[in-house]
Amino acid sequence: MSKSRVAKRLPRDPGPPAWRNIIPDQPRYPKLENKIITDYLIIGGGFAGLSAARRLCQIVNTDKITLIEATEIAAGPAGRNSGFMIDLPHELGSGSYQDKIEVDQKHIKLNRHALQFAKNVAEEYLMPSEAVEQAGRINGVVNSDGEKHNLEYAQHLDRLGEKYKDLSTSDMKEITGSTFYKSGLFLPGCLMLQPALYISKLAKGISESNKDNFSLYEHSPAIEIKKDSESWEVKTPTGSVITKKIIMAVNGHAESFGFFEKRLMHVFTYASMTKSLNTEQQKKLGGKKSWGITPSNPMGSTVRKITGINGDRILIRNRWTFDPSMEVSDQRVVKFGKDQDKSFNDRFPMLPDVEMEFRWAGRLCLSLNSVPAFGEVDKNIFSACCQNGIGTAKGTLAGIGAAELATNTNSIIVNDMQSYDQPKKLPPKTISYFGANAIIKWREHKAGKEL
Repeated sequence: MSKSRVAKRLPRDPGPPAWRNIIPDQPRYPKLENKIITDYLIIGGGFAGLSAARRLCQIVNTDKITLIEATEIAAGPAGRNSGFMIDLPHELGSGSYQDKIEVDQKHIKLNRHALQFAKNVAEEYLMPSEAVEQAGRINGVVNSDGEKHNLEYAQHLDRLGEKYKDLSTSDMKEITGSTFYKSGLFLPGCLMLQPALYISKLAKGISESNKDNFSLYEHSPAIEIKKDSESWEVKTPTGSVITKKIIMAVNGHAESFGFFEKRLMHVFTYASMTKSLNTEQQKKLGGKKSWGITPSNPMGSTVRKITGINGDRILIRNRWTFDPSMEVSDQRVVKFGKDQDKSFNDRFPMLPDVEMEFRWAGRLCLSLNSVPAFGEVDKNIFSACCQNGIGTAKGTLAGIGAAELATNTNSIIVNDMQSYDQPKKLPPKTISYFGANAIIKWREHKAGKEL
C-alpha cells in the first residue's frame, strides 16, 4: 500500500438510534486523547468489531487489545437494524432464498455458530432476556405471490431437513392482533435481539472481564492509517495508536480507506418506532407481547412488536436506497417515514392514535456477488467487512473469523470466508447509481401490499 490511507469520510447516521435511546444506564467510554501502543487494534465497535474483540481476548489473553469506535457503542448500524439474527438462508440481494443444498447447509451451520456465540455471551455477561431471545421469526404473507414464495421456501427447507410451522390467517391474528396477514411460515431458529442492548452489554462484558488487556474508546474515528516501520499507526482526531495488527470492522467504510474500491454497494434502509403503547392501546391491539415478521418478498416491510425495559412498541422497516456517498439527508428519513406510517396503518387500523417516536436510516453494505469483503488486505491488516445486509449473524462470524485469521488460528469460519472470490467490480458510477435505484424501485413496486 501507499505510505498513508486517509479516510475519505466519517460515518454519518441520520435520525436517532431508537434501540439505544430506549435503554437506560449505558456505560460511556473515553475518547482517545494520546498516543498508545497495542498488539491488536480493532476499528469499529459493532457486531463484527466486538465479536473480534471477544475472540481475541480468548486466544491472546495476555496481549494488549484496543478497540476504537467512531461515535458511541450501539449508535451506528449495530443499533439501527431490526434485531433478527437469522440462521436460515436469507439473501437480500436475490429474488430467491434457494441455493444448492450443500451450500445452504454449510451456511446454516456457520450462522448457528454466530447464534450460539450470542447466546453464550448473553449468559456469560448476564444480559436481560430481551437482549437475546430464542423467539423465532415469521415469514408473513399478504398476497398470492407471498404464498407461492413461502411454499417454495418450505419445500426448500424440507430438502434441507429444517423445521418450520405453517400459520393460518387466524394464527397470524392471534399472534399479531392484525387481520392483515393471510398466512405465515414460522421459523424457530432465529434469535430476536434488542440490538443496542446486546451490543452495549457485550462491550461492557468484554471490558470488565479483560481489564488488564482490553481498552475501548468512543468518539475516536480512524482518520488515517499509515505504515510506521514494522508497525502501523492509526490516527484519530485527538490521538493515535501504534499497533502490530489491525482488524477493520467497519462494513462499507472499508472503501473510505481505499479498500475494495468500486466493489461495495452502499444501501440505506429506513425505519420508524412507535411511542410506548399505553394499556388501552395494547388492549385494542391484542396478540402476543412480542413477535417479529420478515416479508416473504425481501423488499416488503419488516415488522416487530417488542416488550421490555421501555414499554411495548412496534417497529416498521421498509424502503431502500442505493447511496454511494454513504450519506442520506434527514429530509429523506422524514419522507420515507410517511411510507412507514401508511404501512403501520394498513396493518394496525385499530391504533389510529399511536404516534411514532423515532425515525432513522441504517447503513448496509452489499457486494454484487453476495460475498464478504474478508481477509488480509495488506500486511497485518484484516478486513471483516461487507455483511450483505445480514450484519447480526454475518458480522459476528466475520469478526470471529478476522480474529482467528489475525492470530493464525485455523477454523471453519476462516476456511469458509477465504473460499470466496473478491466482491465483483461495480459498473461505472452513474450506471450503478441509476441502475441500482431503478431495480430497487421496481422490486418495491413488485412487493405491492407487502410494502
